[in-house]
Amino acid sequence: MTVLDAANLSLRDLNQTLQAAAKTRSNEAFEILNPRGSHAVAVGLDGPVTVTIKGSTGYYCAGMNKEASVTVEGSAGPGTAENMMSGVVTIEGDASQYAGATGHGGLLNIKGNASSRCGISMKGIDIVVHGNIGHMSAFMAQKGNLVVLGDAGDALGDSLYEARLFVRGEVKSLGADCVEKEMRPEHLSLLEDLLARAGADASPAEFRRYGSARKLYNFNIDHAGEY
Repeated sequence: MTVLDAANLSLRDLNQTLQAAAKTRSNEAFEILNPRGSHAVAVGLDGPVTVTIKGSTGYYCAGMNKEASVTVEGSAGPGTAENMMSGVVTIEGDASQYAGATGHGGLLNIKGNASSRCGISMKGIDIVVHGNIGHMSAFMAQKGNLVVLGDAGDALGDSLYEARLFVRGEVKSLGADCVEKEMRPEHLSLLEDLLARAGADASPAEFRRYGSARKLYNFNIDHAGEY
């Protein structure tokens, strides 16, 4: 394992080292010390490397991740794993606003709570939150799965498209065009796999599924008050 001390390296040098290793597809393992809440740590990794960050991070940690495995042994600021393409990003603590925003693929595994707008405009990413999520989560979510072991705040799934939302706890309110849906066998199987991948101790049968009522895909004057 290669140890990088963020106290002695510029953020540019640190990220360039990680990105260069990712491009060689080296499967190398890195440990980052003293992140001290730095922004944009481990962004743009485009290959199979493993990065363990020993502490909390700021904005956009692991953004645009592709194939890499990134673990934050702390909490993460806004935009964690933004535009993630593949790989695994694990946050051992809490995640701030819009975690996993616009994510296209991969798994974002948040062991604590996530703040508002978790999974906003998600496009294929899988997000598992072991705690609670804040308001407006999965806003305009297009594709992928959001799994919440705790509670969800106001306006869950507002204006969503075909993303699937699974919540074990209470939902404060549903957003426009978001409705509760039947949990069929294929959803239970999908959820079982996601929970296993995230190391979450929960039964799929404990969850409820939410999705789009599909009333807002095209403008309809009868639903004008919902826009």
